[in-house]
Amino acid sequence: MSDRVHARAHSLFEPITTRLSLAGRVALLTTAAVAAVLTIISVSIFVLVRQEIIGALDDSMIKRANEAVEAGYTPRNLTVDEANLLAIAGIQLLTIKSGGGEFLVHSADAFPYDNREREVAIGLVDHSARTARVDGVTYRVVAVQAGPGQAFMLAQSMESTKRALERLSVVLILSTLSGMILAGIAGWAVAGNGLRPVRRLTAAIERVAATRDLTPIHVSGKEDELARLTRSFNAMLLALDDTQRRERQLIADAGHELRTPLTSLRTNIDLLRQASGQPGRSLDATAHRELLHDVGAQLDELTTLVSDLTELARDEPLHRDPEPLDLAEVVQRAIDRVQLRASTIGFDVLLEPSWVVGDSRLLERALTNLLDNAVKWSPDDGTVRVRLSRGAVTVADQGPGIAAEDLPRVFDRFYRSTEARTLPGSGLGLAIVKRAADRHGGTVDVTSQPGQGATFTFRVPLDEA
Repeated sequence: MSDRVHARAHSLFEPITTRLSLAGRVALLTTAAVAAVLTIISVSIFVLVRQEIIGALDDSMIKRANEAVEAGYTPRNLTVDEANLLAIAGIQLLTIKSGGGEFLVHSADAFPYDNREREVAIGLVDHSARTARVDGVTYRVVAVQAGPGQAFMLAQSMESTKRALERLSVVLILSTLSGMILAGIAGWAVAGNGLRPVRRLTAAIERVAATRDLTPIHVSGKEDELARLTRSFNAMLLALDDTQRRERQLIADAGHELRTPLTSLRTNIDLLRQASGQPGRSLDATAHRELLHDVGAQLDELTTLVSDLTELARDEPLHRDPEPLDLAEVVQRAIDRVQLRASTIGFDVLLEPSWVVGDSRLLERALTNLLDNAVKWSPDDGTVRVRLSRGAVTVADQGPGIAAEDLPRVFDRFYRSTEARTLPGSGLGLAIVKRAADRHGGTVDVTSQPGQGATFTFRVPLDEA
């Protein structure tokens, strides 16, 4: 039932609140809350004051009635004329027949009575008090015992009390309305002032959406919620700016890297077309074979570059659900693959079982890139040392090593040292290794001394389950 009432109230006020601004809704809610509080307080004050006034009136009338009884005003001591005079003052004396059943009233203008006065007369209660309305006038009627089978009734008009309560109700209503108006004004002012930073933040967001300008917003305040929201938004802007910068850099670097194989490929294809299209200028078999081999190598390089770019362009989490796997098996598959195209290089392998949770395809791709890099830099009769222990794969080559100024950038996209530019490769292999380590919550680092080769360490957290 309460849910139905709440839903009905929500549907009733929803059209109003949806048309209001946030400041208007805050002011409306503030006014409604203050109105509810003031209404409860006003009603409580009115009820308590009314009870106090009526209680005080009852006490006064009961006291006067008892004093009259003590002074000898009883039904047996009064004549009808005296009873009539007392009736004018709102006093009447009642007695009960010896047989019971109804009251005998010593006044021709008897005030109406009911069972409460009868109970007082026959001694069931000491006194009674009630409100009665006679001829459009409200009275307060009390009764006390005046002897066996007798009751002393005293009635007093409540018109003055009624007027006092009416004035009190008017004051309380005006106070409540004034409080509601002041609460609405205060709520609007507080909401307008408190939401000023939100409006600034909104304007800044609209500016970013319209101009694509990712300049951070000025933070107003220190540690309040709006300041934290602004800082979070600035962090998002910085991250978005960094993403856009990296995307632009990736496009620029990709265009630069693609230009060289495409230019060379176009040159070779033009030579083949010219040689085949003009009689007497055909290439001999050796030159034709070398040119086709060069074209094939350039196509392979272009395919590798496009594949690496596609891999790095994926910025989503792992493309498949990670699963428990033995990293030693992944390393061994990568070694087997590299050995097929590096028959002159030896491999010194020592693998310990290491269970991890991850994507076997992505891990194998990263480890293959590490091994290809080691093979590329090792001499023809060299040996690549591979070790696996507790989720850490170490790959060491016997190449010339990496210069100190190149070490911090070996995992950057398209970065190639001066020596590496003369060798085949896209400059993306080690970047893919770092991406794979990051996606698996691991790390990859390199140590090297010039002339002593380089050692890469690829770490993946172990499966502790």
